[in-house]
Order: sequence, then structure tokens, then C-alpha cells
Amino acid sequence: MTLRLEGRIAGPWAAEARQACERVLASGRALFLNLAEVEYLDAEGVTLLAELRSRGVRFIACSLFVEAQLAVTS
Repeated sequence: MTLRLEGRIAGPWAAEARQACERVLASGRALFLNLAEVEYLDAEGVTLLAELRSRGVRFIACSLFVEAQLAVTS
């Protein structure tokens, strides 16, 4: 399943994104995140994406901003 995230992954939106992703992962389906339209990540957003990546979630269409933020956590 592919989820498309847009805008800001910060504060309560990071928690909302986590819940949506956890529902898919709990169902046993593979998860892909389309991050092309993500404009901002706070520390919670970066942590969330790093955790999801470590669990096998694949990112597609990452913006340069997201790639740079995740490179710092690698």
C-alpha cells in the first residue's frame, strides 16, 4: 500500500502519520510512503521516518529536503 504524505510532518501531524502507518503495518501489508510533497519535518517527523525506514518501509519520490533531513539520521 502507498500512502502519500504532504505538507508538514510535525507535532500532532507526525502522530497522525504514525497511526496511519501502524494500521497498514499491523495488517501485514508492505508500506510505501510517497514523500514528494512534504515541505517540513520537525524532530518527531524525522524520528518517525527513520523508524519506519528501519522497519522496511520504502520511501518513494522524496523531496530533496526530506532526503537531506534523513541523511542526518543515517
